[in-house]
Amino acid sequence: MADTSSRFGFVEFAETWNGRLAMLGFVIGLSTELLTGQGILSQIGLG
Repeated sequence: MADTSSRFGFVEFAETWNGRLAMLGFVIGLSTELLTGQGILSQIGLG
């Protein structure tokens, strides 16, 4: 039987993965700041 539920838009599946990826991005950004001693904006040349 095919899964007919939507995986896009404001559905629980999409929001769960959006939250997980946002947390992962935050941890990677914070780790990069701690390792390099520079903020994210200064690393990309904006600060």
